[in-house]
Amino acid sequence: MSKIASIHRSRDVRTVFISDVHLGFPGCSADYLCDFLEQVRCRELFLVGDIIDFWYLRKRRCWPAAHSRVLQRVLEKAQQGTRVVLVPGNHDESLRPFDGMILGGVEVHDHLVHVTADGRRLLVLHGDQFDSVVRCSPLLAMIGSSLYGVLLRMNTWINAVRRRLGKDYWSLAAYLKHKVKNAVQYIGRFEEAVVTAARREGVDGVICGHIHRAEISAMGDLTYMNCGDWVESCTALLEHHDGRIELLQWREQATSLKLRSLHKDSFSPQDRAA
Repeated sequence: MSKIASIHRSRDVRTVFISDVHLGFPGCSADYLCDFLEQVRCRELFLVGDIIDFWYLRKRRCWPAAHSRVLQRVLEKAQQGTRVVLVPGNHDESLRPFDGMILGGVEVHDHLVHVTADGRRLLVLHGDQFDSVVRCSPLLAMIGSSLYGVLLRMNTWINAVRRRLGKDYWSLAAYLKHKVKNAVQYIGRFEEAVVTAARREGVDGVICGHIHRAEISAMGDLTYMNCGDWVESCTALLEHHDGRIELLQWREQATSLKLRSLHKDSFSPQDRAA
C-alpha cells in the first residue's frame, strides 16, 4: 500500500474517489464514512461502484440509520455544488441501465475519464468487468460474498477480544486474502487486466475498486490506483489541487485523532495553563 495521506492536509481537496461501501451489508463501516464525508470538502466526488449492496439486500433486510446518513451526506454534497458521479459495480449493477442519467443530482456513468489538475487522463471504472469469476459465474461470486460475510463476523469477535487486550484492529479476511496463493495470483491478474484496458484507452492511469485492496502503484507507463473499501480498510483516493493523488486510510486517522482528543481532554485546566 502506498503512503497514507495526512488527515490535516486532506480536508480541502479537488477530488475524492471511494468504492465498495456496501450499504445494506452488516459489515459496512458507515459511521466512519459519515465522519469522513462531513470533514472532507471536494469539487468532485466519485463513487466507484458497490456503493449499495443489492446482493445482500435481496437475501435479507439490513439498513441501519448510519447507512441512511451516508446517502444523506452524499446528496447534501450534490446539492451544495459538488459534482457527484456514480460508477456502478457488480453489487449495484441494477443502476447500470441509468448510464448517462442524473438521479437526485448524482451522475451515473458506466465508466468515464477524469482529467486531473495537472492534465493526466484517468480511466474510472469499478473493475468487475475484468473479474472472470463475476463475469462467468455470478452464482460462484455470490457464494464467495457469503463466505466473506462469515469472515467479517469472525473479525468482529476477534477484534472484540483484541480491544480488551489493548491491541489494534486486525482483519482475518484481509490476512487470508493476502496470504493465500490463489488470492494473491488473482489480485495480480486483475490489476494487469485493468491496466491493459486502460492502455487501450490511451489514458495515463486507471482508478478502480472491486477487490477491496487499496493501492497506488506504477505499472509500466501507467499508474494503477484502487480505492480500497469501506468495509474493513476505510480508504479513499484524494486528488489535491495540484493534481497529486494520495491514499487516505480513515479508520487509522480517525482513531488517532480520537485518541489525541481523549488525551487532551484528560488534562486539568492547570495542566493546560502550564
